[in-house]
Amino acid sequence: MPAKAGLPAGEIGIDGARSAPQRGGMNAFLGFHVALSLVGIGTGFVAVFGLVRSKLCAGWTAVFLATTLATSLTGFFFPFHGFTPAIGLGLISTLVLAVTCYALYGRKLAGAWRGIYAVGAVLAQYLNFFVLIAQSFMKIPALHALAPTGKEPPFALAQGVALLFFIGLGWLATKRFHPGAAPA
Repeated sequence: MPAKAGLPAGEIGIDGARSAPQRGGMNAFLGFHVALSLVGIGTGFVAVFGLVRSKLCAGWTAVFLATTLATSLTGFFFPFHGFTPAIGLGLISTLVLAVTCYALYGRKLAGAWRGIYAVGAVLAQYLNFFVLIAQSFMKIPALHALAPTGKEPPFALAQGVALLFFIGLGWLATKRFHPGAAPA
């Protein structure tokens, strides 16, 4: 089985790949990548819950979009061999973020771009959170014991609950986000 970066040496990840030892520079880069992701997730919740309240939290949103895009882009710099699910998710996330940024900054939320922005922002947040759950099950011993391969019911349940939560959040954000409109 090929080695996988990002896990302690010899550990087997959710995708079944065994991890490789990491050099100091790669550990620092991984730390930077994780920090970007966590900032993106934290600021993303502020930005998305702002949408539900029909508020564009400009500063929080800018940090959310920038750090989430940086998370996706830095993910492409990890060693890999061939196409992996992580690369596919990174490509999807980058595309979603590009459209979301264009809706907000290029089209200024005009017309249908308001809804496109709301859906894109929630989807970008979901994708980042999806990875957080997957990484948590790989790295946190108590969770890893419940789902060592990522195919067990606890992992599926966690991802299913997150998906339902974000579908609801996306629906609310799309319905309620009308910046500049009088409160209903």
